Amino acid sequence: MNAKKKRLIYNLSTYAIVVIAFAWCQFLLNNGGMTRSLKGQLVPICCWVIMAVSLNLVVGISGELSLGHAGFMSVGAFTGIILSGWLQNGMGMADETLRLVIAIAGGGLLAGIAGVMIGIPVLRLRGDYLAIVTLAFGEIIRNVMNCLYVSVEGRGLHIDFLNPSLPGKLLLNGPNGAVSVSKISTFTAGFILVMLSLFVVLNLTNSRSGRAIMAVRDARIAAESVGINTTKYRMMAFVISAVLAGMAGALYGLNYSTLVAGKFKFDQSINVLVFVVLGGIGNTMGAVVAAAALTILPELLREFSTYRMLVYAIVLIVVMLATNNPLLKQWFSNMTNRARGLVRRDKPAADGEGGNPA
Repeated sequence: MNAKKKRLIYNLSTYAIVVIAFAWCQFLLNNGGMTRSLKGQLVPICCWVIMAVSLNLVVGISGELSLGHAGFMSVGAFTGIILSGWLQNGMGMADETLRLVIAIAGGGLLAGIAGVMIGIPVLRLRGDYLAIVTLAFGEIIRNVMNCLYVSVEGRGLHIDFLNPSLPGKLLLNGPNGAVSVSKISTFTAGFILVMLSLFVVLNLTNSRSGRAIMAVRDARIAAESVGINTTKYRMMAFVISAVLAGMAGALYGLNYSTLVAGKFKFDQSINVLVFVVLGGIGNTMGAVVAAAALTILPELLREFSTYRMLVYAIVLIVVMLATNNPLLKQWFSNMTNRARGLVRRDKPAADGEGGNPA
């Protein structure tokens, strides 16, 4: 099996996992087979899957360590909330689907602009230095949002810092965050956005630009020697990742009636990084599965009460040890090779060429 066929099977398998999971959840929703707590997790699961896929583009495909991904999510979340509130209260737009689409697009756009502004100075750094600066960016964004007040009056927006006495209806209330948010996010919108994110990342990875990004990751000096613009391709991966994170943030923000900036602290960036590492760095399918599983797991462990997060941490440690076990990897590789051998031996008979398959 050549590399092109392997990529095609991998991509189709990734899409199939998401489609099957969506269909199964819809079946449970329609037949009352899903608990109330799990219903409330459907949209956040989609958001965290998108976050994992987007961060995997930076950490796995581009080879950079970013610890400020929650900052881009925060920018997208509050931008989406402001846009939706302005369209509803200022422009009188009653169509929730259209408001959601505009809010997601606006959140992604502003997060992308923030990615460019941060990426220009930051991407001159590498390794630990890049991680520290992106971490600082995430904290700066959170503190800015804690000081920001936005209100809508008529068709206009009022924006100010440290001034809660704005005229009109408040949309952002400083440290109290977004207030009176219209919850318009849906599981279907989350599914579409997940598929869009996968489409962008998988096609970018398999494109000429994606190969250039991976060449820069594997051997930067060699890539520069053959004329690859390393800054351009590193920036491309970083900004696309920021845009997807902003879109996920807008979807996430419009799923709650209130939202505070403290929701996007440093630990959320680490949480997304855990999804990427557990799923396998550079493995998009693994990032999808890990993000969904680890978002659901704390809900499934609620019966352990106060020991819930302790059990969650133990599960993480066991899974990480198991996935990095050489014997387990060798066993999985042997099983895969054996399955491929059976397929090759059965192929002549299936194609009508005759002969003994054995």
